[in-house]
Amino acid sequence: MSTRFSRRTFAQLAAASALAPALPSFAAKLDSSQSSTPLSFPKGFLWGSATASYQVEGAVKEDGRGPSIWDTFSHTPGKTHNGDTGDVANNHYHLFQADIALMKDLGLKTYRFSIGWPRLFPTGSGAANPRGIDFYSRLVDGLLAAGIQPYCTLYHWDLPQALEDKGGWQSRDTADHFAAYAGYVADHLSDRVKHFMTFNEMHSFIDLGYGNGIHAPGLKLAPAALNQARHHVVLAHGLAVQAIRAHAKPGVKVGLAENITCTVPVIDTPEHVHAATIAMREENAGYLNVILEGRYTDLFLSRQGAAAPKFTAAELKTIASPIDFVGINCYTADFVRASTSPAGYAMVPYPESYPHMLSPWLRPGPEALYWAPKIAASVWNIKEIYITENGASSSDIPTAEGAVYDTDRVCYLRNYLTQLHRAVSEGVPVRGYFVWSFMDNYEWADGYGTRFGIHYVDFATQKRTPKLSAHYYRQVIARNAVA
Repeated sequence: MSTRFSRRTFAQLAAASALAPALPSFAAKLDSSQSSTPLSFPKGFLWGSATASYQVEGAVKEDGRGPSIWDTFSHTPGKTHNGDTGDVANNHYHLFQADIALMKDLGLKTYRFSIGWPRLFPTGSGAANPRGIDFYSRLVDGLLAAGIQPYCTLYHWDLPQALEDKGGWQSRDTADHFAAYAGYVADHLSDRVKHFMTFNEMHSFIDLGYGNGIHAPGLKLAPAALNQARHHVVLAHGLAVQAIRAHAKPGVKVGLAENITCTVPVIDTPEHVHAATIAMREENAGYLNVILEGRYTDLFLSRQGAAAPKFTAAELKTIASPIDFVGINCYTADFVRASTSPAGYAMVPYPESYPHMLSPWLRPGPEALYWAPKIAASVWNIKEIYITENGASSSDIPTAEGAVYDTDRVCYLRNYLTQLHRAVSEGVPVRGYFVWSFMDNYEWADGYGTRFGIHYVDFATQKRTPKLSAHYYRQVIARNAVA
């Protein structure tokens, strides 16, 4: 056996040697063939990346900033990995100009950042802190000078602690304070920022922060109180949309970024696609659906029973204030099958053997980036969609030379972008994509132990190093095509 293998191997090597002169021309033809039929995106498609204020800024006690619920939560023993806090984070507050230079080198067309409410209003309301808005004004000016469009998120989880002390999102008053804050930001930045998002992931910060308590403020509310907090958040969204409209300069667009349940038919057959369509509305009934339809579905209310939120017709009308675009944060797929149950669908659980990224919850389902925007656009007649977050955690261990070969993240991004191209090529109105995240940062309760960035950050020195995924994404942007 070994002798026959050896002879065959030698024969193969000889054949390969004879063909060697032809390899360069063959490779050229292959490259030419690949470049002539790329998975290209429409001209003007916006390639971006994203961060959040508390996760990158640091400088938590500088220039008049007040404490947020995450300052309090992260300093509470046992709440975060290794007791990590965002006190310094990426020091983006002082290094933002260098970070913008990195963005420009990457080729970003747009950058999504969030504003820290406590920087502008240290106690959540009352007199504004001019040094707070000045920082974001300088950030916006720097982005525009680099040819990068700023996309602004008003709330990425850092509620002023003073408002939490008065009830936080359990209080109806917080919705009014948020609207006043939104109007202030629009008044000061909308001459240069043309896209505003009210909230990032309502589902996450309410359910994780007020439901199971693993995020700030660390509460575990009873179902009725939790539903009322949800209602106050969607009401705050509607009030903020109205405030932005009232204070913004002409040409501004308003939307939100939500981690919707990305319903995916478990098999692409009519009955399962129909089930996933029903599930899109019902599984997102407490957040995106009430915003886009101005009502809580009958199934949602019946499922909540006596714990259903209390609301008025006037509040529903405010919640449904028209928006211009919808941002979808998409990491995993939520598989759906047809069912004879009253709901008409059933969620399919992940088997224990299903692969995942470094974060156990992050189970790749690239088809979500095809089905989620496609079904959402159909269900709610959405005309403008952005993928406001998509990315993956990885072990990200530097080599001795300092390089990070995150091939798993590259594989994840390539597979998801291929599915996004499929959606866009079929006319699904996705206008841009924001990879999460621009750089490693403070990953909430996971602290600095989980990395999502395409730039590696040495938090001891604050040195930023492009990972393999950054080099990959640079090629995607340069080609405007899946590379």
